[in-house]
Amino acid sequence: MKLEWGILISVWLGITGLIFIIPRNKRRLAIVAFFFKQVITWIAGLVVVENQLLTYPIRLFSGINRSSFTYEYYVYPVICGVFNAYYPNSRGKIYKFLYYVAYCTVLTVPEVFLEKKTDLIHYIHWNWYWSWITLFITFWMTRCFCVWFFNGLAKEMD
Repeated sequence: MKLEWGILISVWLGITGLIFIIPRNKRRLAIVAFFFKQVITWIAGLVVVENQLLTYPIRLFSGINRSSFTYEYYVYPVICGVFNAYYPNSRGKIYKFLYYVAYCTVLTVPEVFLEKKTDLIHYIHWNWYWSWITLFITFWMTRCFCVWFFNGLAKEMD
């Protein structure tokens, strides 16, 4: 149990550090992506745990919610802010697709490790590829929302 709480604390500290790598001219974009991603992941996370597809045995606010506050409400939205801040607008479609693939893979691999080695997450009727697919879809949804939201502010999206 100490291992899991150590991981949670380390994740909070590490992800908070990511906030400081967002360029000043991309902060509004990252904030919009962060808040939009929170809406998506909070709802999706609740649906997944309420339908018993996976569980989070050790989590913050366990008496209030069965979803992972750390992942759904903080880690993933911050990473999505970074994703959008550094999105390769001027590159080709293959490069953009690989950008999505890289982010989804970098988030899925540690999740699989945590599922196998800790009590932070347990798959019940879930597999790593569902995580990867939902990450891809929610990154795409957030990117579409940010492009729509900042339409006419091309300098913010470059």
